Amino acid sequence: MKEKKKFRLFDAVLMAVVVVMVVESVAPAAAIGNSQFFWWIFLLILFFIPYGLISSELGTTYAGEGGLYDWVKQAFGSRWGGRLAWAYWVNYPIWMASLAVLFVQVGEQILGIHLSTPVNVGIQLLFVWGTVFAGNKPVSESKWIMNIAAIGKIFIILSLAILGIHVAMTHGVANSFAPKNLLPAFNLSSLSNLSVIIFNFLGFEVVATMADDMTDPKRQIPKAIIYGGGLIVLFYLLASFGMSVAIPTSQLSASGGLLDSFIQLVGHMNWFVVLIGVLFMYNLLSEMISWALGVNYVADYAAKDHALPSLFGKEDKNGMPIGAGYLNGIVATVLVIAAPFIPNPDIFWAFFSLNVIALLVSYTMMFPAFWKLRRDDATRERPFKVPGGKLMINLMTWIPEVLLIITIILTAVPLNGSSDELSSKRPILIGTIIVFVVGELVVRIAEQHKGKEI
Repeated sequence: MKEKKKFRLFDAVLMAVVVVMVVESVAPAAAIGNSQFFWWIFLLILFFIPYGLISSELGTTYAGEGGLYDWVKQAFGSRWGGRLAWAYWVNYPIWMASLAVLFVQVGEQILGIHLSTPVNVGIQLLFVWGTVFAGNKPVSESKWIMNIAAIGKIFIILSLAILGIHVAMTHGVANSFAPKNLLPAFNLSSLSNLSVIIFNFLGFEVVATMADDMTDPKRQIPKAIIYGGGLIVLFYLLASFGMSVAIPTSQLSASGGLLDSFIQLVGHMNWFVVLIGVLFMYNLLSEMISWALGVNYVADYAAKDHALPSLFGKEDKNGMPIGAGYLNGIVATVLVIAAPFIPNPDIFWAFFSLNVIALLVSYTMMFPAFWKLRRDDATRERPFKVPGGKLMINLMTWIPEVLLIITIILTAVPLNGSSDELSSKRPILIGTIIVFVVGELVVRIAEQHKGKEI
């Protein structure tokens, strides 16, 4: 009998980089300014490492198809599991809508055209439903899409870094790198984007699912967390450096910042910038396809457990979760059609920040679940265990939890009466309230149907 091929440390690190790193979030993070370099290291130590270790313990101890849903349900019951499943799922169609908007904006930028609203919306809908149908296929049929995207992603970031270094050495930089500018900036405009840095770290629990295939998970998992997290931060910092060289922070757009940076670094729009734009558009599509299956399976699993309505649990003859997939398309379609009527100058950022909030909220449930399961289910065998005593466990649970809550508030809540704060955050806050009110109704409806079936 042929021995099963083992999942190496290198494979775990590469998976973390490919799955976790998303190119479109480089510009929103860079909008923090050069103090972002401090925040990346700060959040790597105080958020990513605890999060990686905790998700690894939970993933190896409570292995199953439900992932985050299983952990929260095990700790707090079915209703909280349903809330988690909703928050984890709903971030995806909102994210899809934000990338559909960005996809068209990048296309307009590289072609030098301005599309009418009906044509713009039509292309966005093609993006949405093309993603839905591709995401409803087995991952084996789209593996080549992911492989090309990974190469393109690394090419974009390294190109931005190399051009940034060249321009910095020959022409100077657009933003000062004086030590005082690298220290934290505590202004609302920059702090509002900290949630994007945390968002850029999420998804690492996927590595924990490979524990059974590792030769020594107790040693490999923490190494994968440290090496993978370090590489992810390095890639993001390289890209952010290129942007800082190219464009003053005050002029950096969350949606167009990436291509604007290349144009500034190269000097004008040329074939190379067009190539970067095409690769960027391809990456937007591939990211949605690569995340679809994981998100849809969690919703599908929760529906079978009666924590979400049965519609989320519809599958095709191959067992693919098409119910959640088609619901993705419906929600994203509503958002895309509504977008022209939303009073926000940067609709990409409005949608993207809303999806970030939804995802961060789902992880706010993970840390308390870990703490409770450690206390109430202490005798269960744990293939991987977060090191440290009671004090360390408390610190690793509650520091990331507080950081999540603070960044959610900073992103969604207008904290002063300025017109900029109100115009940028009011749609996000209203959207957040709507998303979670609808989510609570959905969870209660699922409970009622479960009671009738019983």
